[in-house]
Amino acid sequence: MSRGTKKSADARRTTHAPRGAVRNGALAAKMAGSRKGAGEGVLPGMPNNKKTTQRQGFKTNEFIVYPAHGVGQILAIEEQEIAGAKLELFVINFIKDKMTLRVPTAKIVSVGMRKLAEAPLVKRALETLKGRARIKRTMWSRRAQEYEAKINSGDIVAIAEVVRDLYRSETQPEQSYSERQLYEAALDRLSREIAAVQKITETEAIKEIEGALAKGPRRGPKPAEEAEAEPAAEEEAA
Repeated sequence: MSRGTKKSADARRTTHAPRGAVRNGALAAKMAGSRKGAGEGVLPGMPNNKKTTQRQGFKTNEFIVYPAHGVGQILAIEEQEIAGAKLELFVINFIKDKMTLRVPTAKIVSVGMRKLAEAPLVKRALETLKGRARIKRTMWSRRAQEYEAKINSGDIVAIAEVVRDLYRSETQPEQSYSERQLYEAALDRLSREIAAVQKITETEAIKEIEGALAKGPRRGPKPAEEAEAEPAAEEEAA
């Protein structure tokens, strides 16, 4: 072999890395990229944006509204390991119901958990109480289902509508047992949220609600035809 040919072969050997080294380098780069993706580039001591987003701005000690149970307070935010995966949870206490609920932070949107209503929305709910009751001429069982759906919707104005529609003044016949139950459930949800927003007691909130109801249209006895239809409706509810 000539000197020039040998020099060219040496040059080829030195300018190309071994195939094994290339594969190992590519693998290392891929692993580094995956590690970065898993950690989202978060350095030690920095907040995890994903967790912050899942929490939707909710904080410890904050009062919230959970549609199925009403007003509760976030006691803590904790992590649990389930099937090898870490799960972040809100620990929510419902003092009046003597119940503690753990809700995954990733699920709060789907369950409808929300912050307390702003003052303008509370005012709108109180104005709703002053309106005329809107009672559909349908069987009680169907109306009861609609009322229950409104109570569990977590919508403060919808709950106020239930209180308004089921309220009975002294000049009206007393409520049936099933009506009374739904009325008290709606009144409880509404008064607890108003109390939490205005930082007053529930007793004071109920007085405010009853004051708004008293300002509504005069509530007299039921029309004769409606009074006759009521027993059938009550039988359907049973």
